[in-house]
Amino acid sequence: MREIPPSSTLRVLSLAKRLEREGRRILHLEVGEPDFDTPEHVKRAAWEALQRGMTKYTPSEGLPELREAVAERVGAERENVLITPGAKHAIFCAMEAILDPGDEVILPSPCWTYDGIVLSAGGKPVFLETRMEEGFRVDPERVEEKLTPRTRLLVLNSPCNPTGAVLERENLRALLELARERDLWILTDEIYDRLVYEGESPSLLSLSGSLEGIVYINGFSKTYAMTGWRLGYAVAPRELVAEMNKIQQASTSCVPGFVQVAGLEALRGPQDFVERMREEFRRRRDFLVRGLSSLGLRCLPPRGAFYAFPRLPEGWGDSTRFCELLLEEAGIASVPGAGFGPFGEGHVRFSFACSLEVLRETLEGLRGFLEAHRGG
Repeated sequence: MREIPPSSTLRVLSLAKRLEREGRRILHLEVGEPDFDTPEHVKRAAWEALQRGMTKYTPSEGLPELREAVAERVGAERENVLITPGAKHAIFCAMEAILDPGDEVILPSPCWTYDGIVLSAGGKPVFLETRMEEGFRVDPERVEEKLTPRTRLLVLNSPCNPTGAVLERENLRALLELARERDLWILTDEIYDRLVYEGESPSLLSLSGSLEGIVYINGFSKTYAMTGWRLGYAVAPRELVAEMNKIQQASTSCVPGFVQVAGLEALRGPQDFVERMREEFRRRRDFLVRGLSSLGLRCLPPRGAFYAFPRLPEGWGDSTRFCELLLEEAGIASVPGAGFGPFGEGHVRFSFACSLEVLRETLEGLRGFLEAHRGG
């Protein structure tokens, strides 16, 4: 347990909440949670399910209707789908099922905190550098250099948390070919796939021709503003789904029925909410990136998700110290780049899943903070 790192995001949130209890006003740009409410028709579906008495155990692999809807969305069969309490648990079940003790997992960094799950499953995280100058592209040649006889899994996240990068079709195709040549699994986390602002966000499933060696992860938290509902899913070869289901049976048992009914309504109901939310996030992204650039912070405009990941100002080398001081002195909660693997250091993550007014106040506070600490 000592090897498993705590969540940097939740650590910052805890510190921010402590300051709020002391009477401080905090601007929250640390947590990746849409500030939109869950759509009314989705909440109504859950309420109606509760009134029908859907408060009992459900099948551990998920309600057949929801599995069928997910399968239709991705072009798979129902037996390829596992419904889980959040996408994180889908990732956990996949890694527990795939990895033997000591197996290596390649994690392109900066990346979300997959390493904690890898370690929980007895695996070994192997971080791969991605570079801002290259659009945080996952270079197949660098991946190949990291391969050893113990390499078992490559993790991809597109659109990416924290960088907002979207992997191009040819990049994905090259990585898929490499994985199949070397008999590797690919876990593709596409939780932000509906929040893309320019161009396409190609899915690995659309390129693969089959589910062989692929675990596709998605969920409802980001697209439908359902973070607290804890509803996600995995799509994989049915043999692997059966093994992942064993992990679910031994841990969380199942997802509540009324939550799954809400998810079914989200998938099959009106989608105009998603478009409105995405357009608002686009406005916020443009505002924040322009503001950061005006302050001298170099930031690659994120093509997807809802995070800006600028470089720290010149003279700052420790992202954790930067974020601690920014929170204490300016009341701005952000996440240090060091929390996203070794190649995240030197950056800071700001979530723009908050109002334009909060972003405006953030830029004003950040300007004053940088002037007070000119030169680090």
